[in-house]
Amino acid sequence: MRLDKYLKVSRLIKRRTVANEACDAGRVMVNGKSAKAGTNIKPGDIIEINFGTKPVKVEVVSIQETVKKEEASELFRYL
Repeated sequence: MRLDKYLKVSRLIKRRTVANEACDAGRVMVNGKSAKAGTNIKPGDIIEINFGTKPVKVEVVSIQETVKKEEASELFRYL
């Protein structure tokens, strides 16, 4: 699954366009490397997102095309 879509489905970032812009600005890293919006994500990957002064680091647990709001937090685990 594409990185920007995963960020939207998992609700780490609310909108896909915002996720796309964050990737283009270099604020998203996957496994320690700067990632583009089209980077493929698989379970076990580590995603780091820099929201201003607050960095967020998560591990991808599972990937689903659609998920309910209540179950979105089950797609990743905070590190």
